[in-house]
Amino acid sequence: MNAPLPRYSRITGTGSYLPPNRLTNDDLAAQLAKDGIETSDHWIVERTGIRARHFAAPEVCCSDLALVAAQRALEAADCDAASIDLIIVATSTPDMVFPSTACLLQQKLGVHGCAAFDVQAVCSGFVYALTVADSMIRTGAARKALVIGAEVFSRILDFTDRTTCVLFGDGAGAVVLEASDTPGVLATELHADGRHVNILCVPGTVSGGKVLGDPLLKMDGQAVFKLAVGVLEDVARSVIEKAGRTADDVDWLIPHQANIRILQSTTKRLKMPLDKLIITVDQHGNTSAASIPLALDEGVRGGKIKPGDSLLLAGVGGGFTWGAVLLDL
Repeated sequence: MNAPLPRYSRITGTGSYLPPNRLTNDDLAAQLAKDGIETSDHWIVERTGIRARHFAAPEVCCSDLALVAAQRALEAADCDAASIDLIIVATSTPDMVFPSTACLLQQKLGVHGCAAFDVQAVCSGFVYALTVADSMIRTGAARKALVIGAEVFSRILDFTDRTTCVLFGDGAGAVVLEASDTPGVLATELHADGRHVNILCVPGTVSGGKVLGDPLLKMDGQAVFKLAVGVLEDVARSVIEKAGRTADDVDWLIPHQANIRILQSTTKRLKMPLDKLIITVDQHGNTSAASIPLALDEGVRGGKIKPGDSLLLAGVGGGFTWGAVLLDL
């Protein structure tokens, strides 16, 4: 009996969606000024590189953003939703406690029967979800997966804290990941360190119909920066080595879009030229689990990223979580 062919996974389509309400730094500064909170475009850009972000309307849910991104990815992959046998949504801002946003998305796509679940690893969520989907395809548990990162972080921001509320935005990005007999995803790696849970968190929960604790985002920016640049470099080098490649082989670095300084520092530590860095944080802000697939789709649709390019995706987020994926598109 002939041995079965090796089973791999490849991205066959990308999609993304940003809600239409775009706020520049000046727009946000004007809103904050009404409550006596002072900030400015110069202050935000100098510290973060962010110039604008998008906020979802009050009636729009995480699954609504995910739906549009998913539909665009399916169209790009020339794939019908009914052929999907796995849906994974990475999010920290789900529509409700349960059911999962993935199940709500499944309903909105008009399909049923396939596995659907959420992954919660905050800003590393898409890397986690893509790694899980790749593993399930490699083992034969799935053949065609829809992997989405979607967030409505505007719902958990403290608009009296200018050090955090100016950083985040809403959006969604998606990919179709399919079984293939040629390698696409080359290497993955995931990590977490719960010792750092307090440096980036939303320390609230629901009990008895009431919110216990604080339901708004809290962050120690300096601690996050210091930890992020170190772990991103380490995990990026590790997946490159696992794949038998070098940093010179990477065509595009697509890190989690948190802060321009973190992006530039990671690129320099890897000794990669800055023109290999995909940057969207200036226009999107930090969209948490959505940031990597949003940046990927923008690069693809903008003509920068082309079939056959080697991509390094790397994320870091609350938990503290981090991970990376090296793939050939």
